[in-house]
Amino acid sequence: MMPSAASDAAVASPHPLIAQLFTKHGFTAITAENLDAFVAAPGHALLMFTEDPLRVKETLDLAVIVPELARTFAGRFRVGVLLPEAARQLHPCYGFRRWPAFVVLRDGAYVGAVEGLLNWDEYLETVGRLLEALPTRPPTIGIPVTTVSGERHCGS
Repeated sequence: MMPSAASDAAVASPHPLIAQLFTKHGFTAITAENLDAFVAAPGHALLMFTEDPLRVKETLDLAVIVPELARTFAGRFRVGVLLPEAARQLHPCYGFRRWPAFVVLRDGAYVGAVEGLLNWDEYLETVGRLLEALPTRPPTIGIPVTTVSGERHCGS
């Protein structure tokens, strides 16, 4: 499917709620180039996968929910945000099926994903459980490939 001019504009200039994730909340913009460095840091990371809000309106809901989760679980995880192009490119690494979504990692290893929108109490229960869970293999399609230099590639 060819991206539309509106879709291209949304990626070049994110919706104000998405832009606030960086400017107000200080979350990290994640790309294929900086993903490994971001997730390699010790502790938990939450990767928020965004989509063009014109295509997936719930993306804007998640842009409000994730900062609230970060406040509720203060200091328990760092947040990285993948804008649509990076999100589409890296989505196959984590195997979730519904957008919007976020993925929780522990010491760089996959713990779990939250797909679509939930009730607030379900977010609290699920994120709390994921922060206590041990890493597992992501439900990806295929076998992850690691280069000789140790770089991880998946879905590309």
